[in-house]
Amino acid sequence: MLGVSNLVMYYRTLRGEVRAVDDVSFSLQKGETIAIIGESGCGKSSLAKSIVRLLPRNVSTYRGKVILDGVNLMELDEETFNREVRWTKITYVPQAALNSLNPVIKIGDQMIEPLLLRRKMDKREALERAAKALRLVGVSDAFLHHYPFELSGGMKQRVIIAMALLTEPKLMILDEPTSSLDVLTQANIMNLLKRVRKEMGLSMIFITHDVALSSELADKVAVMYAGQIVELGNAEEFYRDPKHPYSQKLMESVPTLRRDKELSFIPGSPPSLLNPPKGCRFAERCPFKFNKCSENPPITPLDEDSYVKCWLYEKGSS
Repeated sequence: MLGVSNLVMYYRTLRGEVRAVDDVSFSLQKGETIAIIGESGCGKSSLAKSIVRLLPRNVSTYRGKVILDGVNLMELDEETFNREVRWTKITYVPQAALNSLNPVIKIGDQMIEPLLLRRKMDKREALERAAKALRLVGVSDAFLHHYPFELSGGMKQRVIIAMALLTEPKLMILDEPTSSLDVLTQANIMNLLKRVRKEMGLSMIFITHDVALSSELADKVAVMYAGQIVELGNAEEFYRDPKHPYSQKLMESVPTLRRDKELSFIPGSPPSLLNPPKGCRFAERCPFKFNKCSENPPITPLDEDSYVKCWLYEKGSS
């Protein structure tokens, strides 16, 4: 359903060009969820904004292919993309979504805006659909007439998700949707997302730095490091046997309930995206570094829909 190929997005700053998304490729089938994980600053949110084309003014480079149902969205002009794709076929739940609601406008009036503008519905019909969406996410439709400050954090998050579901999209992108919530509310939101995905047949891109949380929803996992995907694979296989040294270190840092293990950490810090290393970007922090890591590693396919970007898996490397 979705194919992202060689996607590049750089920012222009006073200090130079930030390579936030640097040659990223992956695919997603209908009803699948891909979890994009990695440390803060690795480009996860920039990737999401690149797909939905919510670009800041200081973008210097933006190219590649984003194909949705056979249509290359990169070839659409902004007016067509805004009318036919954004908030219609693709919806986006941004990071810090709890701050996205206008505190002086009632919930219902905020929810129905895309229906009035995109679908040209009358207000009564739009409010009926908004009420249905709220009930779908477990919120009483009475809250259509409330202001955001009257809702708890968990209820605000549910309202934002309901807004993203209103236009019955094909793809929903969620950027850290549980990061500011307590553990119990996080669990409720994750159960909600699993139920909604099943009922609506939605495809999702779930962005998080919480490796354990990502396992609740993911069919695929993409590991980002310094603006690039360094490993992509089936979720069940990834959580059992991660291949890239960075992925292995991430998994070693996650505590488990069923067995005791010594937790590990990744020494050092990620490289600056203003001037990333010329070879493997993880090399300076990698316990398996060897001479060839000074060169840019190729993408090595592991099976039909999995790959790793590491010299350790290149034939003939030693």
